[in-house]
Amino acid sequence: MIQPPVRFELLHRDRVTGARRGRLHTPHGVIETPVFMPVGTQATVKTMAPWELTEVGAGIILSNTYHLHLRPGEDLVAAAGGLHRFMDWPGAILTDSGGFQVFSLAPLRKVTDDGVAFRSHIDGSLRFFSPESVMRIENALGADIIMAFDECPPYPSSRAYLETSLRRTLDWAKRCVRAHQRPHEQALFGIVQGGDQPDLRRHAALELAALDLPGYAIGGLSVGESKPLMYELLAFTAPLLPADKPRYLMGVGSPEDLLEGVERGVDMFDCVLPTRIARNGTVLTRHGKLVVRNAQYARDFRPLDETCGCRVCQRFTRAYIRHLLKADEVLGIRLTTYHNVYFLLRLMEEMRRAIEEDRFLSFKQSFYRDFCVADRERPGPGEGAS
Repeated sequence: MIQPPVRFELLHRDRVTGARRGRLHTPHGVIETPVFMPVGTQATVKTMAPWELTEVGAGIILSNTYHLHLRPGEDLVAAAGGLHRFMDWPGAILTDSGGFQVFSLAPLRKVTDDGVAFRSHIDGSLRFFSPESVMRIENALGADIIMAFDECPPYPSSRAYLETSLRRTLDWAKRCVRAHQRPHEQALFGIVQGGDQPDLRRHAALELAALDLPGYAIGGLSVGESKPLMYELLAFTAPLLPADKPRYLMGVGSPEDLLEGVERGVDMFDCVLPTRIARNGTVLTRHGKLVVRNAQYARDFRPLDETCGCRVCQRFTRAYIRHLLKADEVLGIRLTTYHNVYFLLRLMEEMRRAIEEDRFLSFKQSFYRDFCVADRERPGPGEGAS
């Protein structure tokens, strides 16, 4: 019997919350879960070198099928030996299907049951994505985990639209399974959609589980709905997925969302938030978000976070980093990005330890007391998952 390319090992459940501690075995390393995956949309986590990602403890990153198809093209990446060699990344890689990006191009695309016709945001050229073409692209890119092509409906959407969209997504998932040419090298994950309708999400979860895929993602959340609704839908959906397969919540990465997601049984997360807000001069600290660009830090010679062990906090001051940002020096955003990615990876490490010791709830409450109550400043324009 051939060993699947990605295998999930459930090690422990927190006795109070049911939060999961696991291990994801991939062709490029073993990933401890729950895990946050930094986003490297165009085969790079913005401003970070691969060895810096290894240094901060990243074992898996995410890249984007839509963007890599448009530039430089999957054929070039394949000729280079696949994404791992192309970007000199020794760890695991997950490629999303590009579905979210395609469907965000509302004025530039047309959706049918066959697939999606759209115009490139780069040069306006007409392109077409179908489940079969997306599988060809993802097979050529060569990531360890690849995502099925799905439709991510906007929020809010009518019941009728959600039903049509979900029927299409489930049909596309089956077509992706049939078109997948490298099932012994790349693990294909399905994506649960259904908008804000619990019964549709139940139907999606059960239909996808019947395909016996290596893993499952929960999509269509954090797209404009309220936080309480997102957490309610997540709590409803996650337990419907197979317990022996990894559960991946797409596009979510704020500290509070990571905590709430882990509590509800999620194993994998990704988001551009830590790198995006870093470029706007905002950093995550144990005492909330800090906008280091602000004038009040011009003569502040403390580290970004006095509790942080990252290289940035051990060597540089808020005053210096603010100076770099105000002077538009690239090093400024390199330092804020490095710190933010390190912060979230350490947070996940602490959560894993808390689950192992059956104290996840007390850890979460303690974190909130420091982070949310003392969240003195809010980031400026630009924060979000895009």
